[in-house]
Amino acid sequence: MDRLTAMETFVSVIEAGSFSGAARRLNVGQPAVSKSIAQLEERLGVRLLLRSTRGLTPTDTGQQFYERAKRAIEEADEAELAARGAGTSLSGRLRVCAPVTFARLRIVPAMKVFLAAHPDLTIEVVLDDRHIDLREEGIDVALRMGALADSGMTARKIGHSRRLVVGTPAYFESAGTPNVPADLIGHQAIVYGQPGAGAAWSFKRGSSEAAVAVSGRMSVTAAEGVRAAVLADMGVAIASEWMFAPELASGTVKAVLTDWTLPPVDLWAVFPTGRMASAKARAFVTFVEATLGFATSST
Repeated sequence: MDRLTAMETFVSVIEAGSFSGAARRLNVGQPAVSKSIAQLEERLGVRLLLRSTRGLTPTDTGQQFYERAKRAIEEADEAELAARGAGTSLSGRLRVCAPVTFARLRIVPAMKVFLAAHPDLTIEVVLDDRHIDLREEGIDVALRMGALADSGMTARKIGHSRRLVVGTPAYFESAGTPNVPADLIGHQAIVYGQPGAGAAWSFKRGSSEAAVAVSGRMSVTAAEGVRAAVLADMGVAIASEWMFAPELASGTVKAVLTDWTLPPVDLWAVFPTGRMASAKARAFVTFVEATLGFATSST
């Protein structure tokens, strides 16, 4: 068995979680898979898998080998596609991580077009507002908002989004409409408890600046909670314009203090540290830029 085939077998075992599952994926018999792994371990002189009644788990060496083997397979596949003149055709699986609300409103609805352009590609979208470990979770590319906590990450800024002070007409009717940032002190604020967010809001208008420390009875850790609280007439929030785009267009939610500006929120494409971005990940990021307009607009 050649080295690349052995790598493909090992990767299939890890991803399927068993020899039988890998055999089904590869359309071969289970004994062939077991023999391939045994020969691979013998050739490398290391144990790659731990076998128990609960299943198979990779050793530390096995996990490292899996990550590098998977990358080698992807690069080999891309080399073949390029040689055949099919460099724009993508195949295999792409794992994308994105914030829940952003993915629901902007990414998932657009996936039909991306998948139609690449019929041999499958996409797994991991919805998570947390900054998870990309390598540990097997993520190919993550979309993240705001400042990046780790400056050592491999990241590419792909745009930014304007932020607005928003609330429902019903809320403003009962609590009053703020005319200057200082008026927000008397309002119930829905605070988004994530890095880069918080209860201190900084405004700018021309040469004037204003910093307001707001307070409220509700703080949430996910953007979905901000949306739900605002739509329930519970208070005001600072939110990226895309988060309430449908409601702003319909009038269900309105923006106030629009003559003042807030620092925009940057959108980043983040790749696992130490790994070259795959052609699939790069194509996806390019698609996000082109389809959603983040590269050239502020929406």
